[in-house]
Amino acid sequence: MQEEFDLDNALKRIVIIGPESTGKSTLTTGLAGYFHTAHVPEYARLYLEQLDRPYTAPDLEAIARGQIALEDKTAAAAGGDLLFCDTDLQVVKVWSEDKYNHCPAWILEAIAMRPYDLYLLTDIDMPWQDDPLREHPEPQMRAYFFHIYKDIVQQSGIPFVLVTGNEQQRLECAVAAIQQVLL
Repeated sequence: MQEEFDLDNALKRIVIIGPESTGKSTLTTGLAGYFHTAHVPEYARLYLEQLDRPYTAPDLEAIARGQIALEDKTAAAAGGDLLFCDTDLQVVKVWSEDKYNHCPAWILEAIAMRPYDLYLLTDIDMPWQDDPLREHPEPQMRAYFFHIYKDIVQQSGIPFVLVTGNEQQRLECAVAAIQQVLL
């Protein structure tokens, strides 16, 4: 497990979290552009696009390590006060528990050691967009995962804001939340 996370870092880390196809990546890049700062893409997408087979439990561990490394590298190079993260290790935890009924202990420990400053929870009020990497288009599954993520952010002790609406409304809501909570 990596332990390079700098708890004394003045960089404010904002995680965009939520079910599949809820505009997380678009919101992440939009916020980074608005605030003229860095963002961390979702490492799982980068990893899975290179995979020529269905993913397995060990792949999820590799994704978790990759997400940590990418976030730490981006944070170290970030110029500015904010860093936007398109998901965090909580997403790997959810995938692991849903698909394999288990999450490795080191991932749970890493989650506990990597505090963030704000969660932006994306609602399922956006239409599903097909993508070969997405798995759960059914409305009941989207609602199921939304409630899991909502429970995670509510229990995290970290401020969170629910972002809803179309792409522009989500950006406006997120900007207002960041300005109110962090700036």
